Amino acid sequence: MRRRTVFALAGALSLLPLGAQAQASYPSKPIKFIVPYAAGGLPDTVARIVAQRLGERLGQPVYIDNKPGGNGVVAYNALLQSNPSDGHVFIVSDGSMLSITPLISTVSYRYGRDLLPVSLIARSPLFLVAHPKTGVSTFQEFITLVRSKPGQFTYGSSGIGSTHHLTMEALKAALNLDVRHIPFRGSGQSTPALVGGQVDFSVAALPSISGFVQSGQVKVLASNAPTRSTQAPDVPAIAEMLPGFDFSVAVGVLAAAGTPQAAIDRISREIAEVVKMPEVVKTFHGSVIDPVGSSPAEYGKAIERENEAMSKAGRAANLKAE
Repeated sequence: MRRRTVFALAGALSLLPLGAQAQASYPSKPIKFIVPYAAGGLPDTVARIVAQRLGERLGQPVYIDNKPGGNGVVAYNALLQSNPSDGHVFIVSDGSMLSITPLISTVSYRYGRDLLPVSLIARSPLFLVAHPKTGVSTFQEFITLVRSKPGQFTYGSSGIGSTHHLTMEALKAALNLDVRHIPFRGSGQSTPALVGGQVDFSVAALPSISGFVQSGQVKVLASNAPTRSTQAPDVPAIAEMLPGFDFSVAVGVLAAAGTPQAAIDRISREIAEVVKMPEVVKTFHGSVIDPVGSSPAEYGKAIERENEAMSKAGRAANLKAE
């Protein structure tokens, strides 16, 4: 009788996809991080910074698979085709896949139903910057100038519906500002337009403008993060004037529905440790990225906050799904 009971229990455990017995051996093969963008962007950079150290802790390599296109749909389909119940494939993306893309496109996936939070890896702020011809050097001077001449100034963004665009539209709505939007195709166009004086203001990532800041060709006024960046501690956060204002770019790990909870929890725990490593922190800071690390629940709350903020900003910008 005792032997039959033991065999029955062992058989029942073997049917669990990733239960307590299997958790000790997870992962059993390489982990794949699907990035819904081409190599070189922020999500790709973040994924590659953590991949090596994460692989060392897991005992299995972690490799990056770039799947750009379709506003994240290509990456999502690749995730589904990987067999989520296996628990070895995830998406690493910024929040726009969940917060902005559904505002401007019809997508086949939905947060909470099809995609689940695993861990918030890191955040990277964007900065409000001005051309010297405006004569402003501070955030308060920017507000005063724009209010004094409504509709006479322009700002450039990396495109309609981008985080850059919605940061400024949220700011305009909150402070009742009238600044005309000039969209460009990426920061590769919007930053030169600012430097050349084709637009008066812009929202940009610090690495793309740091050289121009040092040469005095642009002025940094404020960041869109909830607190000051460790890499620009003298630059105020907009949230210091507008509590709760946060449009910083958050990069995290997402899992497909059906991914074993044990796999989600293990990846989340390990990432939280990886982002504390001194060499990882140093590498992140070198790219003006602030490491975070979080539980799935904490990341879920961050996603919900971002979705709400972006939805509100999208309405202010009159964004409509195509």
